[in-house]
Amino acid sequence: MKLLVLDSSGLVASVALIEDDRLIAEYTTGNKLTHSQTLLPMLDEAIKRTEFVMEDIDAIAVAMGPGSFTGLRIGAATAKGLGLALNKPIIPVPTVDGLAYQLFGVEKIICPMMDARRKQVYTGFYRFHKGEMQVIKKQCAQSVEDTLNQLKEYGEDVIFLGDGVPVYKEEIEESMKDHAIFAPVCANRQRAAAVGALAKVYYENGISVSADEFVPEYLRKSQAEREREERLNGKR
Repeated sequence: MKLLVLDSSGLVASVALIEDDRLIAEYTTGNKLTHSQTLLPMLDEAIKRTEFVMEDIDAIAVAMGPGSFTGLRIGAATAKGLGLALNKPIIPVPTVDGLAYQLFGVEKIICPMMDARRKQVYTGFYRFHKGEMQVIKKQCAQSVEDTLNQLKEYGEDVIFLGDGVPVYKEEIEESMKDHAIFAPVCANRQRAAAVGALAKVYYENGISVSADEFVPEYLRKSQAEREREERLNGKR
């Protein structure tokens, strides 16, 4: 099985080429360039260096959201364009699930946090049992305070990762005390390889959509939409 994997849902942009259980190539960058400047050049470079034949892929896996509205649109447009051109299915992977999958096999509670601004995060709760990821709480958008209060109810150690962690680290430490564990730099941001590994599980279970059907999942309205509603409500 050959997969092309894209993740531009957060601050990091990442592409990967996977064949069966082997990672052929992965290109990840977290610089300040926009994903529209990085994603396709990264993919092109990975293909050139590996002589990967795009027509031979079985599917395109993509982080479907939530995350950056602009990043999700870029990833979705790229995946849909390639899917239509190559006539390949798309495997949508929930962004937060993909983040958690980096800590495969960990039995402690895993809490990815992506900064959603306004003291909110995109998050979910997970753990692994006998090699399978269990979703304790499905990915959602909620306040940092609610997230930490919910986690404290478990009375267990929790591993935090994601770009929201450095933003809210003081609140996490103050609320969770010694129960807070922070993932190391090698596993604390999006990686296309993790998205691809989870996508492979989905694909083997018959989960995929056509390029026409695929749409990103935002979970909440964009900042522009919220500001417009606020302006309209203020005029009433």
